[in-house]
Amino acid sequence: MTELSFRLFGKFTALYDGEPIEELGSGKAQELLAYLLIYRDRPHPRESLAELLWEAPSSATAKKYLRQVLWQMQQGLPIEGLIDNQADWVRISRRAKFQLDVAEFEQAFSRARGVPGQQLEARVVAGLEQAAALYRGDLLEGWYSDWCIFERERLQNTWLAVLDKLMSCCEMRHEYEAGLAYGMQVLRSDRARERTHRRMMRMAYLAGDRTGALRQYQRCAQALQEELGVRPSRRTEELHRLVQNDALDAVPGVEIENPIETVSGRIDQLRSILTQLRDRINTDLDTLEHALTDAE
Repeated sequence: MTELSFRLFGKFTALYDGEPIEELGSGKAQELLAYLLIYRDRPHPRESLAELLWEAPSSATAKKYLRQVLWQMQQGLPIEGLIDNQADWVRISRRAKFQLDVAEFEQAFSRARGVPGQQLEARVVAGLEQAAALYRGDLLEGWYSDWCIFERERLQNTWLAVLDKLMSCCEMRHEYEAGLAYGMQVLRSDRARERTHRRMMRMAYLAGDRTGALRQYQRCAQALQEELGVRPSRRTEELHRLVQNDALDAVPGVEIENPIETVSGRIDQLRSILTQLRDRINTDLDTLEHALTDAE
């Protein structure tokens, strides 16, 4: 088992042999470390890091703060070799061994990306269940830097996609109680998510709780009105009518995933990949420019 581990879902936590690391010091040291862990796949020019994390009166002052926090952070870590600290750039070492909840979460979802929940293999479903358990709260709760807010929203959307797939699996397997529990997690984050309300109506009915299915419709209608000022869609109204008439058994058991939502999700994934590629190119260009400047 890896001795060093980091939890970024919920409150920032660094652990060594299961015990919290208290020596990391200031919040800036934690923020810098969290940023490097989130973007662990590439080096970061010192100048860019300094400008990102400090609103200093000059670039020289921001770089000074960065040097101080890097020293503080490395002094606080119980092992050496986590940070690859070079003259012009900083990154998480490729050779470093540690556990990171965000990395495990993203890896589990990557195996299920683009595959409808009802078609997932058992091992992939087990990975999604572990991913859902890793999500102890939104990323780095209480932090409000722009980069953190962006990543928080991205990972929250991924978490909702994980729960959507798990709900599909539960309905296919007739594990309605577990599916409803996943649905409640979704609605705590987005109470007007109509598709989730609809799935919960179906599962409550199929579990033998017709009254619960009708109440779920009422919660759906109320949430849509209060949050968005709209009525339920025709699809939801039709499902409500079938539940009222006790006729839902005539309808296929698993709701097909919305192709528009699937395509939209893939477009978002491509945008994320392109953004990462652009950032990597900019980083490489900055590194090359610094090298040429030093050579002169």
